[in-house]
Amino acid sequence: MDEAYSGVVVEKLGARRGELMEMRSSGGGKQRLVFHAPSRALIGYHGEFLTDTRGTGVLHRLFHAYAPDRGPIENRRRGVIISTSQGNAVAYALWNLEDRGALFIAPGEKVYGGMIIGEHSKGQDIDANPLKSKQLTNMRAAGTDENILLTPPVRMTLERAIAYVDDDELVEVTPKSLRLRKRWLDPIERKRRAKRNAA
Repeated sequence: MDEAYSGVVVEKLGARRGELMEMRSSGGGKQRLVFHAPSRALIGYHGEFLTDTRGTGVLHRLFHAYAPDRGPIENRRRGVIISTSQGNAVAYALWNLEDRGALFIAPGEKVYGGMIIGEHSKGQDIDANPLKSKQLTNMRAAGTDENILLTPPVRMTLERAIAYVDDDELVEVTPKSLRLRKRWLDPIERKRRAKRNAA
């Protein structure tokens, strides 16, 4: 990678329980870093690595040896937005949810209760209804109902989804789609399990 980005890579891999073994200059402003890191820590890291190095880094992985567990690896710090209803997502509802965080679905996609439809910008999970449509009135402003512009949804790859999920979440893989969901779809059961784990 370029020498300017080596600091952030060392910091990120250190947080993922990686151990820096070698650091040397490769010439031309490039630097070569060798780490010993757990394989599970590298799941989902490649995209983050490319972002951190502004696309200039090359990441190569090679199995070194089996080793004792190095302890927990910190997952994401943000919560998720969970669907409370089953049906097709509505643009108006998604437009209102965009203020809460990044969405993983587009209008018209099928959702169900307990499915993760986005990432909450704060640390806790929230429940939301992506099927809520605008209340109709007799008065209509010309052209305002059709002009809902949404940010394109964040699309997950399998590797990124596996790295993203928390202990109480699952990745659902079908031939046509890849979805994230809570392990327990019922919100009451989720709260009960969370209390049990906290105790």
